[in-house]
Amino acid sequence: MRLRTDLGGIPVLAVLVAGLAAASAAAGCRPGADADVLEFWAMGREGEVVQRLVPEFERRHPGARVRVQQIPWSAAHEKLLTAYVGDAMPDVVQVGNTWLAELAALGALAPVEDARAALADVPTPAAADLAAGADEFPGVVAATAIEGVRFGVPWYVDTRVLFYRRDLLREAGVDAPPATWEGWVAAMERLVHGGERYAVLLPMTEWEPPVIFAMQRGATLLRDGDRFGAFRSPAFRAALDFYRSLFQRGLAPRAGAARSANVYQDFAAGWFSILISGPWNLGEMTRRLPALADAWTTAPLPTFAGEGPGVSLAGGASLAVVRTSPRVDLAWRWIAYLAEPDQQLAFWRLTGDLPARPSAWRAAGLADAPRTAAFWRQLARVQAPPTIPEWERIAAKITEHAEGVVRGDVALDAALAALDRDVDAMLEKRRWMLDRAAARRAGRVTDGRDIAGDGARAHAAPDGGVRS
Repeated sequence: MRLRTDLGGIPVLAVLVAGLAAASAAAGCRPGADADVLEFWAMGREGEVVQRLVPEFERRHPGARVRVQQIPWSAAHEKLLTAYVGDAMPDVVQVGNTWLAELAALGALAPVEDARAALADVPTPAAADLAAGADEFPGVVAATAIEGVRFGVPWYVDTRVLFYRRDLLREAGVDAPPATWEGWVAAMERLVHGGERYAVLLPMTEWEPPVIFAMQRGATLLRDGDRFGAFRSPAFRAALDFYRSLFQRGLAPRAGAARSANVYQDFAAGWFSILISGPWNLGEMTRRLPALADAWTTAPLPTFAGEGPGVSLAGGASLAVVRTSPRVDLAWRWIAYLAEPDQQLAFWRLTGDLPARPSAWRAAGLADAPRTAAFWRQLARVQAPPTIPEWERIAAKITEHAEGVVRGDVALDAALAALDRDVDAMLEKRRWMLDRAAARRAGRVTDGRDIAGDGARAHAAPDGGVRS
């Protein structure tokens, strides 16, 4: 999934639930009262296109209907939370992987384990694979697991690779993409011509590049069970220093996307030659730059050391069954249908979204095709960011502090210390909740009271409220 802006994790959930619960309680109605009408919410372009796959599913399931509601990505997060509070959730939802932790924390989603019973009598390989957890990209699946429990089934996958002008690299004397960042930096220096051009575009509005560099260095980002920031670690410091150096050496423009009136035109003009991006740009560059059809291609991310490719981010979107759905069996059958290789390929042809099933890649030759082969190799080395509700707010802070370092507004170590402080503050409620849960398991707290104390001691929450 391309990163969408969230509303702030658990603290916002508390406010939203408190503010909407009273208004929603009276409504108390779920969409789709018809017993055999499956309600499916899908986002953006996917919500429009998936409707073309509905007739075949309905043909296989006489009497059943699928009603698709298309929701803009910009409104999806708030709509999901409002629907949860108002008991108006659909049966199946498309969820960006970075939202799964938030919805799982609310108890809104059914675990994927439930699919086994629901699909026991569905005689298709895709249903068997879904129930068994087979035919998947492990790194992407890890992004759907919260505290070891899976809540989403990958619908399509994405990750970030290098898009580059191979014609300009050849002119600079680089015939093949280097396997290491050291080799790429040397190649970048050949691409820069006295400040008239740059080598790589790294928009400072994106958190992904510094996080990718950090993951490749072995940084964990968070520590102690995702309770605190770990941004002052040597690994993250080295990664952010490398990110900064690309700007300091004139290889990346500090103005970034703000200077680029049109990324595609500037890529075509050679103002920059390298972009770290995802599969959505396969279609965009093909459509927008027909004259450069043979001039650009893709490569997996390089590594700082060891065997490549280097680690990239696990992205994409998943399908999830709403826990309170009255049509759970039909919901899992719908997801199993969309997971079939034939349906995955039909969806890829309609949207350009990369299939979540390796068998679909092999059937269509995507694993060996010139520009998708890089994604195939990269998907074997992907890692999910921390699967906690606060992640998108943390990512925004990484962007903010990384930009300050690049622009020279703040020293590197000062920025890392400030980033740790900001993230620790964001995670305060998470620590309180985890400590509370641990105390309950240890028998020290029950029903909000301290067994070891006087039995009536109130417990202060980090937001200033009182839990008694």
